[in-house]
Amino acid sequence: MAVLETHDLIVDIPGRADGQPLSTRIQPGQRWGVLGPNGAGKTTLLHTLAGLREPRHGQVLLDGEPLSHRRRRQLARQLAVVFQERQDSFPATVLETVLIGRHPFLSPWQRESAEDIRLAHQAIETLSLTLLRDRLVSTLSGGERQRVSIATALTQQPAIWLVDEPTNHLDLHHQVAVMELLHQQAAQGAAVFMCLHDLNLAARWCDHLLLLYPDGELCFGPADTMLVPEALERLYDQKLSVAQVNGAPVFVPG
Repeated sequence: MAVLETHDLIVDIPGRADGQPLSTRIQPGQRWGVLGPNGAGKTTLLHTLAGLREPRHGQVLLDGEPLSHRRRRQLARQLAVVFQERQDSFPATVLETVLIGRHPFLSPWQRESAEDIRLAHQAIETLSLTLLRDRLVSTLSGGERQRVSIATALTQQPAIWLVDEPTNHLDLHHQVAVMELLHQQAAQGAAVFMCLHDLNLAARWCDHLLLLYPDGELCFGPADTMLVPEALERLYDQKLSVAQVNGAPVFVPG
């Protein structure tokens, strides 16, 4: 399975001085959560890991090879990106959009196979979109569009998920369903790296955490070593109270 690595990585945030370099390995089966206040660079980091932005310093490697050495189609066969917001350029149904996840595996002008269509239908069912299958994506709510984006990535069958705010626009039921889906993907061997705003989702679903501070400082490690109130209070500039629910920590503003 694919391993994503960073070596002395500093992301390029205009107007901000160099931050602390990041050197780490995102391994198969791991569920990483990235936490930090607005403007700390979470989305910029995710885009850099996807090869969509050049780093200011250092490099990102996939299976030991720099991302810049691979074509986008090759990357897309291993790595899926779910953006926080999505712009739909052309009218397309939910099914047509979800099938985009199979495009990296098709040659130019090749039509989707019966297996590609089966995978798309399976993803649509998994994300509870069956009744919306023939609707134009442009007519959907924000939460429905978010589920379409995740279904598209699921159809891609990636070894690495890079997800920006996976629960964006989702109601409570679908938040849990999407986080459970990402948990299952990791259990099947995929690596999951996701930016989160909800500290309690991170505490419940992530086994590794990366904390990004506004001044460019960072720290990372197993989740149970990162869920320290003092570190999180400094991260968000907010006092926190901690309770235990079903053996897991729950954080609320103090």
